Amino acid sequence: MDAIVKMLEKHQPFFEKISRNIYLQAIKDGFLGCMPIVLTSSIFLLIATLPGVVGITLPQPLIDWCNKLYNFTMGVMGIMVAGTTAKNFTASMNRRMPAGKVLNDGSTMVAAQCSMLLLAVTQFTTKFNGSELSVFDCTSMGTRGLFSAYIAAFITVWVYKFCVSRDLTIKLPKEVPGAIAQNFRDIIPFGGAVIICGIIDVVVRNLMGVPFSELLIKLLSPLFTAAETYPGLILIQAATAFFWFIGVHGPSIVQPGIDPIRLANQAENLQVLLAGGHPAHSLTFNMSLVGEFGGTGATFIVPLLLILFMKSKQLKAVGKASIVPVAFAVNEPLLFGAPMILNPYMLVPFVAAGCVNVSVAKFFIDNVGMNGFSFVVPWATPAPIGIFITTNFQLIALVFVAIIILLDAIIYLPFLKAYDKLLCDQEAERAAELGLESDGAATIAASTPAPAVEQATASVETTVADADSKPVTDQSEPTSEASTKKDVDGLKVLVLCAGAGTSAMLANAIKEGAAQTGENIASSAGAYGQHTAIMDQYDVIVLAPQVRSYYNDMKADTDRLGIKLLAPRGKEYIDLTRDPAGAIKWLRENLD
Repeated sequence: MDAIVKMLEKHQPFFEKISRNIYLQAIKDGFLGCMPIVLTSSIFLLIATLPGVVGITLPQPLIDWCNKLYNFTMGVMGIMVAGTTAKNFTASMNRRMPAGKVLNDGSTMVAAQCSMLLLAVTQFTTKFNGSELSVFDCTSMGTRGLFSAYIAAFITVWVYKFCVSRDLTIKLPKEVPGAIAQNFRDIIPFGGAVIICGIIDVVVRNLMGVPFSELLIKLLSPLFTAAETYPGLILIQAATAFFWFIGVHGPSIVQPGIDPIRLANQAENLQVLLAGGHPAHSLTFNMSLVGEFGGTGATFIVPLLLILFMKSKQLKAVGKASIVPVAFAVNEPLLFGAPMILNPYMLVPFVAAGCVNVSVAKFFIDNVGMNGFSFVVPWATPAPIGIFITTNFQLIALVFVAIIILLDAIIYLPFLKAYDKLLCDQEAERAAELGLESDGAATIAASTPAPAVEQATASVETTVADADSKPVTDQSEPTSEASTKKDVDGLKVLVLCAGAGTSAMLANAIKEGAAQTGENIASSAGAYGQHTAIMDQYDVIVLAPQVRSYYNDMKADTDRLGIKLLAPRGKEYIDLTRDPAGAIKWLRENLD
C-alpha cells in the first residue's frame, strides 16, 4: 500500500503541471463563464417540452416563445465561448507579458468572436418573397462551433501578444485620452487576427469544400466515435477519477477536450427525442451524473455505507458530515475527511465505480431502451433526480439508478471494511497507550496524530504546495496573544473552488463564525475562472484544495492588487468548514 502512495507522490508534480496548462485553463474557464447560457436555455426548453410528457398541452405561442429563447441563447453558445475563452487566455498571457505591456482583454474577446464567425459560419444569398436576402447558416454558431471558438480565441490572443510585444500598434499623441488611444492601439492586432482566420477560412473552404468547423468534426469523428464505445467511456471516466485521486481536479483536465462533442451529442439527442425517436448518444454533457454519481469517484452511496457498516469513529463521523453535501455532488468533505484522496485503500473503488456506472448506462441506452441524456440540468442536481429528468422521466431510468447504487455499494464495501479495520486498530492502539477504554478513541483522535494514510495525504499536499510556492498556511502559527486577535473588522473574503460548491461550504462557515463572534466580515463563494472581474473587491481570497494548483497564477494577481491569498490543505479546509468560530480564528492568524 505504501508503495502505491510513494509512486503517486513521485508523479504528482507532473500531473499538477498538466492541470496548470494555460490552454486547458482558458477552455475550462471560458466554458464555465458560459454555463448560465446552458442552464438558462435548458429551463425554457424543459418548459416547452416536459408538460407534453404528462399529457399537458401548452398554448403554441408559449411553446414558440420558449423555443425562441432557447435558440437565441444556446444557439449562439459557440460565439460566446470564443469571447470568454479569449478573455481568460488573455489574463493568463498578461502574466507572461513584459513589464508595461498589457493585452486588452475586451478587444481580444470581440476579435475572437468575429474570428470564430469567419471560421464557422457560412453566408449565402436566397430569395424570399421576390427579394434577394443575405442569409447566415446558424448551424455552427452554437455547440457545433466550439472547436472553432477555441481555435479563434488562441489565434487572436497570440496575434495580440505578437503585436503588443513588438510595439506593432498605432500610437497617438499623449494628449489623446487613454480610452481612445487604446482603441487605435488595438486596430493592428484586431485586424491581424481577423485576417488570419479569414485566410484559414478561404483555404479550408476551397480545398475541402466545408467550413472550418465542419472540417474539425470530420477529421475528429473517428476519435469521437471511439470515445463513445465502452473502452472510450471507461477511459474518460477512469482518467477523471485518477487525476482527482492524486489531488488534481480531474474534470478540469479531461472534460475541456470532450465538452464540444458532449454538448453536440446532447443537442442531437434532444432533436431525436422531440422528433419521437430514441436518443442514442451516451457520451453527453450530463453523463457526468452517472460517472460522477455523487461526485467524482461515484461516491453517492459511500456516506451511507460509512454510517451503517463502519465501526471506526472517524469514518462514522465523516459519513454523517458528508451525506448531505455528497447528495448534491459536493464530495470534498468525504474526499479529504476520510480521506479518499491518495488513500491506497480507495484507489480501486474510486476509479472503478464510475467506470462501471458509465458502462451500465451505455448498456441501458443501447439495449434496454433508456433514453440518452437530452436535457441539461445543473451539476449540483442530486444525481438520481437529474438522471430521471434528463432521460425524459422514464421509469426505466429509476431502475437504472437503483442498479448502479447497488453496484457502487458492492464495489466500495470490501475496501471500506479493510480501511475501517485499519482505523479501528489504530484507534484502539492510541486508546491503549493512554490507558483508556477503546470507546474513548474518538475523543483521543482529536488530540493525537492522524492515521498513517492521512499523514501520507498531508505530506503529498505539502510537497505539491512546495513545488509551486509555499502557501501562507504553511507558515508557523503566531504564538503571541496579540497576533491571534488581529483586526478582521470589515474584512471581505472570497472563497474559490472549481464549481462554487465546495467554496460555499467555507464561505457559509465564515458567515456563521462572524455572527457568533460579532465580527463584521463578509464572505462569498465563487468558481475559479469567474473571479477576475470581482476579485479586486475583496481583501482575502481563499483557494479550496481542488484549485490549489493555480496558486502561483493567483498569487501574481493578488500581489498586484494587494490581496491576501490563503490556500489551506485538504483536511484543514474541511475542518474549517465544520468550525465557524475556528474559521474566524484561522483568518486572524493568517493576516499579516
